Amino acid sequence: MIGGHYMIIRIFQVKTKPGKEKAFGKFFRETAIPLMRNTPGIVSVLPGAPHAGTQREFSFVMVWKDLASLKAFVGEDYQSPHIDPAEAELVESRTIKHYELVE
Repeated sequence: MIGGHYMIIRIFQVKTKPGKEKAFGKFFRETAIPLMRNTPGIVSVLPGAPHAGTQREFSFVMVWKDLASLKAFVGEDYQSPHIDPAEAELVESRTIKHYELVE
């Protein structure tokens, strides 16, 4: 908790369309990761790439300073996964979940 506000864990997962793993991987490494690492209000970013059994899945685990910081980045509708137009044609599905950080 910082200044009476809980830090927020945001888990964002993406499943690519079949055959789009390489193109999404390029976008993920060259665009998404640098963007998130340079976003004000983010305390930590842990990007995850496909592993055996999850060849089409990518993820971000982000820790935000507080809910206000997250909303400043994505808007009031922070519960919905927001996407970059460059990734729209590459992605089959997205999920997003939020948690309060327990220290």
